[in-house]
Amino acid sequence: MKIHEYQAKKIFEKVGISIPKEGVATSPEQAMGVARDIGLPVVIKAQVHVGGRGKVGGVKLARTEEEVKEFASMILGMDIKGLTVRIILIGQAIDIERELYLGVITDRGSNRPVIMVSTEGGVDIEGVAKKTPEKIHRFTVDPAYGLLPHQAMNLAFSLSSEVKETRKIATTLQKLYQAYIVADASLAEINPFVLSRDGNFYAIDAKVVLDDNALFRHPDYEKMRDFTHTEKIEQEAKERGLSYISMDGNIGCVVNGAGLAMTTMDVIKHFGGEPANFLDVGGSSDPQKVRHALQFLLIDEGVKSIWFNIFGGITRCDDIALGLVSAVDELGIDLPLVVRLIGTNEKKGKKILAESGLDIHTVETMEEGAKTAIRLSEGRK
Repeated sequence: MKIHEYQAKKIFEKVGISIPKEGVATSPEQAMGVARDIGLPVVIKAQVHVGGRGKVGGVKLARTEEEVKEFASMILGMDIKGLTVRIILIGQAIDIERELYLGVITDRGSNRPVIMVSTEGGVDIEGVAKKTPEKIHRFTVDPAYGLLPHQAMNLAFSLSSEVKETRKIATTLQKLYQAYIVADASLAEINPFVLSRDGNFYAIDAKVVLDDNALFRHPDYEKMRDFTHTEKIEQEAKERGLSYISMDGNIGCVVNGAGLAMTTMDVIKHFGGEPANFLDVGGSSDPQKVRHALQFLLIDEGVKSIWFNIFGGITRCDDIALGLVSAVDELGIDLPLVVRLIGTNEKKGKKILAESGLDIHTVETMEEGAKTAIRLSEGRK
């Protein structure tokens, strides 16, 4: 679960991480009031769940009240990568001496938290990792002990040789790790963590991703949700018993079982195609689920072909076929359909499809299904 920068900073404040004076606004008038309370100059920042805000005009330095009103009016309502800005953060402008990067992330390989630090703060850390990986220092934390003081100091010395600075950096690293643990986060990041010209450190940006699996322990987090358009669709699908994740490809996938869904996407990629989604209808044999699955899938205008890949265990192939035939007729689907039915009531399911009169491409193997779906998505017969 993604949260906004201002929400992440509140989590940081609770553990004692220093942040600039700031406040949020939803109108230019509110922004001017916040700026007066903080004192000029201020930085005005769009609050949306995407990076690169500054590159498209979503971050502005305002030196006068007139500029505060002008920039707030400009940023509010702005479209940034498909997201509309409804909230802005007005923060104290810091006179920056140096920028660092501090982060804690859950490493799926070691199943442990990993601390990452770099002198290359204020830039895309993924780009740093790709171009100059030697500038990123990592430490894998033993969760039984947490981040110990000497470990934090070792990391801090990779960022500065000044003892006073390293002590402050090490203390912040331990607080950042504490925030990561207490919040049940999968990512806690300060980029940049800046040294001001008066010798103080501040987290002038913050990013926290909360682990959805731990939300039951934090009922107050529910009010922090701000769904993007795609996330709203994914949440609605979840409420209907479907596991749906939108992707960037053009082959819609309807599959039963997470493992088979992952394999289906892998096979599509293997043969040069691009899956448009992960969509698991689960083990239910309810034909209505097929209809719901297609409704969510068809929201994506980039889908050019649809592949049903069903392995019938608890799921019955004939119920899937009935749901498919009914949904195609009801929803007026005119996209090419590829169907692979294997398992329980397979023959009945194939008979239903054959007698439906629909232009459905039935296949027997994963390879055949992937190649057919790719060919049809490219407009080839």
